[in-house]
Amino acid sequence: MADKATREAYGDALAELGEQYDMVVLDADLSKSTKTDTFKKKFPERFINCGIAEGNMMSIAAGIAATGKLVFASSFAMFAAGRAFEQVRNSIGYTRLPVKIGATHAGLSVGEDGATHQCNEDIATMRVIPNMTVVVPADYISTKALVKAAAKFDGPVYLRMGRLAVPNLYKEDASFEIGKAVELFPGSDATIIAAGLMLHEAVQARELLAADGISVRIIDMHTIKPIDKEIIVKAARETGAIVTAEEHSVIGGLGSAVSEVVCEHMPCPVIKVGVEDRFGKSGEARSVLKLFGLSAENIAEKVKAAIDLKK
Repeated sequence: MADKATREAYGDALAELGEQYDMVVLDADLSKSTKTDTFKKKFPERFINCGIAEGNMMSIAAGIAATGKLVFASSFAMFAAGRAFEQVRNSIGYTRLPVKIGATHAGLSVGEDGATHQCNEDIATMRVIPNMTVVVPADYISTKALVKAAAKFDGPVYLRMGRLAVPNLYKEDASFEIGKAVELFPGSDATIIAAGLMLHEAVQARELLAADGISVRIIDMHTIKPIDKEIIVKAARETGAIVTAEEHSVIGGLGSAVSEVVCEHMPCPVIKVGVEDRFGKSGEARSVLKLFGLSAENIAEKVKAAIDLKK
């Protein structure tokens, strides 16, 4: 399969789910970008364009969900988690209504759209909302499976997806469970825990480190909340050093969530690879990612540093 963006899998999954559920899809005037237009073309009577009014969209989604229908509400991450935060918190999180929020164009890989649209804070803001589940899939196959899992999940779910096309790491028959991470590769010297497109960089970092005789375990932490504590504690105990990798701020995201578990249950060195405390920058997506250190090479260097710390 050719490289595809996770947002494309989102659109394809919605179109398939429409055959199974009497569901409604809402969008904030970005259906071509979020790929909800795939559902719109197939089920126009069950698609609502709410216009550039993301807060209203979330309130409408909550109202429809209160009638018992499955609802997906979609926009860019900056607007779904940023502009509509109050409505997500009070109308969806507080009420625990089963609204599924499809947030695309997350992180630095929005590229040329620049700092205003490069949302590197959404995992932090969404995971702090009580009752909210946060899912960050890594490729087309895992996204499609996790969107379908979210449809069955009892409660609100925030699905974080990207703009950039990425290679598939999984085979078509791979299975996923919300709240259960995947150990992609075994390893004994250190562990890289990654989410989203950074999982691809983690795999490449593992190959770089293998050339130096370093054995690295790779974990796909596709669910940030509820986080898989068991797999983190096991990795900390068995490898003694952890590096987290995310296309998000190092404050409040995957790295913070992993550190919380490690600190409480199995202390060991944890080094975070992500966006430092700064805004993004406009530019070609891959170049911006490299500029901010979201690369296999930087992950590999951090792994070596983490191993040194445990000595």
